[in-house]
Amino acid sequence: MDLNHNLDAVKALIGHEVGLSPWFTIDQDTVNRHAESTGDDEWIHIDPERAARETPFGTPIVQGLLLLSQLTRMTRSLQLPLENVAYRLNYGFERVRLVQPVPVGSRVRGRFELKSVVPKGHHGLLINLDTSIWMESDDIAPAAVAEYLAYVRFND
Repeated sequence: MDLNHNLDAVKALIGHEVGLSPWFTIDQDTVNRHAESTGDDEWIHIDPERAARETPFGTPIVQGLLLLSQLTRMTRSLQLPLENVAYRLNYGFERVRLVQPVPVGSRVRGRFELKSVVPKGHHGLLINLDTSIWMESDDIAPAAVAEYLAYVRFND
């Protein structure tokens, strides 16, 4: 399958939703492990008693970078008509906004809309996704929004 075939197939989806991940919970153990591995161990993330006393959330909140890292899991829901894929890579972000705090224990999911796709190199595509992360408890505003970039390399 050649690059142009993949490019044309994906371009047809620009402006459409191409993925909606299942709901999953971000628990305190996940937050604590993230704190240990990154050093983002501010009390507002890891101290349930203090967070209950001193914050309006009543519980610790998920680290912003932990929330964004969950996009890897969420992108498994993408429905893109790609054939002969060698590998996929996270290519980064054009913009990111952490819109509202996510209390630990919240169920979240990702929603993906295809913004653009362009050839990258001889055998790849750069895919730009308008991404939003939603909490199950709030259908008014997302917890985070990002313009998320993915690189897809095809077999020669």
